[in-house]
Amino acid sequence: MSGTRSVIAGVGSYLPERIVTNAQMSEFVDTSDDWIVERTGIRQRHIAADGEYTSDLAMAAGRRAIADAGLGVDDIDLVIVATATPDETFPATAVKVQAGLGITRGAAFDIQAVCSGFVYGLSIADNLIRGGMAKNLLLIGAETFSRILDWEDRTTCVLFGDGAGAVVVSGETGAGDRGIIASKLRSDGTKHDLLYVDGGPSTTQTTGKVRMRGKDVFKHAVNNLADIVEEVFEGTDLSPSDIDWIVPHQANRRILDATARKLGVSTDKVVMTVQDQGNTSAASVPLALDTAVRDGRIKRGDLLLLEAMGGGFTWGASLVRW
Repeated sequence: MSGTRSVIAGVGSYLPERIVTNAQMSEFVDTSDDWIVERTGIRQRHIAADGEYTSDLAMAAGRRAIADAGLGVDDIDLVIVATATPDETFPATAVKVQAGLGITRGAAFDIQAVCSGFVYGLSIADNLIRGGMAKNLLLIGAETFSRILDWEDRTTCVLFGDGAGAVVVSGETGAGDRGIIASKLRSDGTKHDLLYVDGGPSTTQTTGKVRMRGKDVFKHAVNNLADIVEEVFEGTDLSPSDIDWIVPHQANRRILDATARKLGVSTDKVVMTVQDQGNTSAASVPLALDTAVRDGRIKRGDLLLLEAMGGGFTWGASLVRW
């Protein structure tokens, strides 16, 4: 499929109805609105209802992305779900989403890179499309992180929320400079103990809870993200000064501000949803993307930088011409 470009043809998102504010959090954990806002910028987060699963969130976002692309389920020939909170150990949540949406073509699978999952998935989608494996691919980042939180640990439970964001990535010829321009992915397994879940089928036979050393994560996040941004521009005729919008993983307002400063980019160009949604892990980048597309900030021809870092450590970045 020489000459084919991977273009984001549609976007969609879904947030659970239940909202938990910082004031509500302070009723059951030793914290306050001022403490949370000062350290994270978060004011509220969405929490999935009992019986509402990651697959439910993913399907809702996926339907909206398919409709936004002007396609039907019969046009989708591959489904990828990025998640660290699958419905079950197996089968993949993507297979459940595929069936729930009525998609009967192609394949479906999950990827697990925690908060970097969507950016990893975008790189995979680009390569599959350019390699001729798919024409229209549904990529979803979906999480119910509330299910793996220690609600007595104020350093972690105040950070995370639930949600899903989705895009349809389509192969197009004659797209000009639109589409995915470049992606870079990295990981460093030696930093495992800084951010992880203390459980799993092979180790404890339990789901486990999120554990994090926040100060260490902050330091590595700012440095790693700045480095990967420099790398993603290599081999292009572009530079950070050409960026119209940074659409980052929404981990922490302080990380977003510090990364922008290190790149020399105004925070006015950073799409921020962390204040309303918290850290939704693999869902945060597509949720922020959908927000900025819907409110008109992102326009045709804009140069977007999508970037994220998560447990593992994993991190990555993609340049996209909208």
